[in-house]
Amino acid sequence: MFRLLNQPYPIDDSPLRQLSKAAVIGLFVGLFLLVFQPFGLNLWETSYKAIKILGFGLVTFLVTAVNFVLLRLLFPALFAEDRWTVGRDMVAVMANILLIAVANRLYLGWLLGSTDSSEMSWSGMIIVTFVVGIFPVIGMILANYITQLKKYSNAAAAIPIHSHSAEIASPTDALSENLKQSADTTVTLVAENEKDTLSLSTDALLYIESSDNYCTVVHLKNTQVTKPLLRSSLSRLEKQIGRPHIVRCHRSYVVNLDRVERVTGNAQGYKLHLFSGQFAVPVARQYNETLIAELKAL
Repeated sequence: MFRLLNQPYPIDDSPLRQLSKAAVIGLFVGLFLLVFQPFGLNLWETSYKAIKILGFGLVTFLVTAVNFVLLRLLFPALFAEDRWTVGRDMVAVMANILLIAVANRLYLGWLLGSTDSSEMSWSGMIIVTFVVGIFPVIGMILANYITQLKKYSNAAAAIPIHSHSAEIASPTDALSENLKQSADTTVTLVAENEKDTLSLSTDALLYIESSDNYCTVVHLKNTQVTKPLLRSSLSRLEKQIGRPHIVRCHRSYVVNLDRVERVTGNAQGYKLHLFSGQFAVPVARQYNETLIAELKAL
């Protein structure tokens, strides 16, 4: 069970989609309470009753928007997909449900003019919310995990790979390879200060990873992997390379598709494996179709 909770899980980092989801959840809660009027709401005699009941939906929307939009914008590292797991998603969703219960209980107390006089106590409302929410949450997350895992695993297994990543195996081979390189396969990457440069054969490039204001250029040099740093944006270096099959696969990665040896899949998407499996580069969902199609065409 603990192993399952630590499995990678996809996280939607689009603020617009999360805001839309929060609106749908809020609308559902408001309409559900208005139509069925549980927890004694059907016995509640008050003016503007429908508007007040729909207010529970508004509270739900605001809490969900703060948790899944504002917090992710303020603390992006906390919600980074490379560290997001099944267990973290369960905790995040259940925490949101419990916070909705607390916020709606405060709203109810405000409507009644008191924080402790109502048909349901604080503890009762929290317990009911937790019990009602825990099983659907676990079920939906596990179902989505299994669906996404099967989807990407099966698709990855069907991708044919024709890589020459392991061709350069010795210094002699490297020398022969270098002699074969023509001038147009060499690229010079220039840092933002226009002084620091890095010249390399595009054939020897494995991938480039962006971190803050720097990029790590991972490439082969005399059969050894080297990782020099350049102060530059990833987009800037991508434009300087401008070669077929060296493409963006993630907001933090540019990869040489000619060096991909294997493709695997998990619930978060595809992983590109390079240099005898020593490196695994993630593929963002927005690049799935175009990148996989290009891999199949190699």
